[in-house]
Amino acid sequence: MRESPRFHSRYLTTAGVRTHDRHCGRPTGLPVVLVHGLAVSHRYLMPTARALAAHHPVLVPDLPGFGRSGKPRRAYDVGRHAGHLAAWLDALGLDRVCLAGHSFGAEVVARLAVLRPDLVAAVVLAAPTTDPVARSRRALIGRWVLDLLVEAPWQALVLARDVADAKPWRVLATVGHSVRNAIEDDLRRLPVPPLVLGGALDPVAPLLWRAEVAAMTGGVPVSVPAAAHNVLTTSGRRSADAIVRHLRRVHGVPEQSCVSETPKSASSAARPAAWSCCSSR
Repeated sequence: MRESPRFHSRYLTTAGVRTHDRHCGRPTGLPVVLVHGLAVSHRYLMPTARALAAHHPVLVPDLPGFGRSGKPRRAYDVGRHAGHLAAWLDALGLDRVCLAGHSFGAEVVARLAVLRPDLVAAVVLAAPTTDPVARSRRALIGRWVLDLLVEAPWQALVLARDVADAKPWRVLATVGHSVRNAIEDDLRRLPVPPLVLGGALDPVAPLLWRAEVAAMTGGVPVSVPAAAHNVLTTSGRRSADAIVRHLRRVHGVPEQSCVSETPKSASSAARPAAWSCCSSR
């Protein structure tokens, strides 16, 4: 019987912010970076992360202001989150990764892929934010209320803890940044066709919107039955299977390391090991 993959915490100060991530994997294969949505943290992505770790190295960072990462005085907008994530990947010596963002995280991933295509081997847009019709605070919150009616109730404690960690003011400010961001501008410039993943019951990023995203990007749409907006939480194994299939389709079975080596002339201590996951820190 295969032992369940073990995840470990790490803290790395990047651009002045103490940045936390959970990570697991050997330094071979295509790393998958899971990026959470607004108001939440790495915690709700762990069902998909654990399922993915049987196939790929996995990293799940907390964006600045959320989860266990540092709490800046102001809420970051999409561009600043993307820049921070790029600096974090650079500090870890990672390049050519699969960027997988959920909801607001899909906005961050799309912006990062456009700004730094050198970091991107593949893109996954899971329940990618919302369609233009709901690009206001009132409309987006209304969609969330509808989503609560079809989500699995056991998520409530995890989500409540994350909102408490982030503070309501940061959540509301991030909602404002999200609805002011036109993700279409980034989608049209993605360097690679994405996997567009979502739940069949999702009212926040509904099926028709996801089909539009796929058409706009040349991406592959995949709908998970009986799942709502938090598809990476409630359908972790199915979501992971879809991601693994996508990576095999576009890259073949991953065999080579995608962790960039420190130049031989540089000190081995110049960068933290991306896969120092044998010990918890």
